[in-house]
Amino acid sequence: MASVSIDKVWKYYGQTPAVKELHLEVADGEFVAVLGPSGCGKSSTLRMLAGLEHISAGEIRFGAKRINDLPPRDRDIAMVFENYALYPHKTVFDNMANPLKLRGVERSVIEDRVRKAAAILEIGHLLERRPGELSGGQKQRTAIGRAIVREPALFLFDEPIAHLDAKLRAHMRGELKLMQRRLGTTMIYVTHDQLEALSMADRIAVMNDGVLQQLGTPRQIYDHPVNAWVAGFVGEPPINFLDCRIVEEKGELRLVHSSFDLVLRPEQAAIVRERYAQREVRMGIRPDQIAISTVETPDSFGGQILVTEPIGGDMLVDVSLGGDKVLVKTRPDFEGRMDSPCYLTLDRGRWHLFGKDDGVALF
Repeated sequence: MASVSIDKVWKYYGQTPAVKELHLEVADGEFVAVLGPSGCGKSSTLRMLAGLEHISAGEIRFGAKRINDLPPRDRDIAMVFENYALYPHKTVFDNMANPLKLRGVERSVIEDRVRKAAAILEIGHLLERRPGELSGGQKQRTAIGRAIVREPALFLFDEPIAHLDAKLRAHMRGELKLMQRRLGTTMIYVTHDQLEALSMADRIAVMNDGVLQQLGTPRQIYDHPVNAWVAGFVGEPPINFLDCRIVEEKGELRLVHSSFDLVLRPEQAAIVRERYAQREVRMGIRPDQIAISTVETPDSFGGQILVTEPIGGDMLVDVSLGGDKVLVKTRPDFEGRMDSPCYLTLDRGRWHLFGKDDGVALF
């Protein structure tokens, strides 16, 4: 196993920076997901770790060893791509055994490693089949098994289940997490799917436009985003943003929107006074942090239902709020109807406030 240190790393393609001064520490045995949209620099980062891309500036270390100029074959890594890259004429056993055969490993050792990896991945009964006889999930397990048998110090995964159907992706998320726990090997997993990152990783590195936006546990990323971009990218259904103003009245700070007027708690007001001199802000609140009712209560404010969307165990409700629209997640038996009035109540301990211009989180 190995720890990974990425220190002030840049990657340029011509004059265009794809990764900008990236610093990331991954502990020995840790599962870290690198999350971001297409073009954010996550795959370039993984390819630099694998030795498939030149490092423009900075340093990468595996443990205490600097690997900037080390050939891929000497890095003791195994990489799994979205494309299975299996030999169609070889059996599952031979596909998995191939990297060991190329190294000249003894037949008995190959047999033992392949069968152990197949047992972990529950494909022991498929070892004599060829790729053309396998489902998509079985092919991906074979590709992962080919990586496992190498017993590397570091696993690198580049969107390995992105092309699978939704049900199989959900199953493979659990399988990959269980596999990593059993093996205890350091894993860096690149994905654009925030559900994969939130459900699988010990920590998540969120990237955008080549820059590391935030590094933290899934709970930290979801509950305490450092800026509005992270808050908007992570979470499904997505967070609601509302442009508001900060107004001071009788020593209190109030958050004012055309549809509501909230008094900031003392600790919230102290943060705003200390860190933010302007009055224009963006409020962020997630759909499951808003309660909706057809009956008015003392803490509620009014809106109008635009549409309801049943999604099995929950219901999503689009609500018109002045000139804005918010999404609310509620129980499936909610009785509100399209174009009828409704009343919203906010969870005042869980909403976020961001600077309107820079998007930096105040709380």
